Amino acid sequence: MNEPAVRVDTASQVPPYAQIRAQLGALIVTGQLAEGERLPTVRQLATDLGLAPGTVARAYRELEAAELIRTRRGAGSRVAAPPAGPTRSYASQLTTLARDFTSAAHALGADTEAIMAAVHAALSPDPDSST
Repeated sequence: MNEPAVRVDTASQVPPYAQIRAQLGALIVTGQLAEGERLPTVRQLATDLGLAPGTVARAYRELEAAELIRTRRGAGSRVAAPPAGPTRSYASQLTTLARDFTSAAHALGADTEAIMAAVHAALSPDPDSST
């Protein structure tokens, strides 16, 4: 990953670490960042985004807690292997996805009602139906 695949809106009410976590999490879950792919170092991504290293480090810690990345001293942070079948991390990953979606939706300016309407629409068996 040569350039950061994330952007941070400093004017957003969503904290920068949550924006980073949401965007990287989405790239990982959708396979746009492949298993084993190395992420930029905390310091490099912080510099690229104009943020404090602690902000990026928090996002990386949360991605690691969600089992989306693995960090090893000296080897950096890499995209983790997907779990083999549903495990207890399934709930953790689902929670992370929901948190990331809501963070991204809030960053767009959506309120809770609009977010819930979007989720209901996405779950609707009839894609042409409205909520």
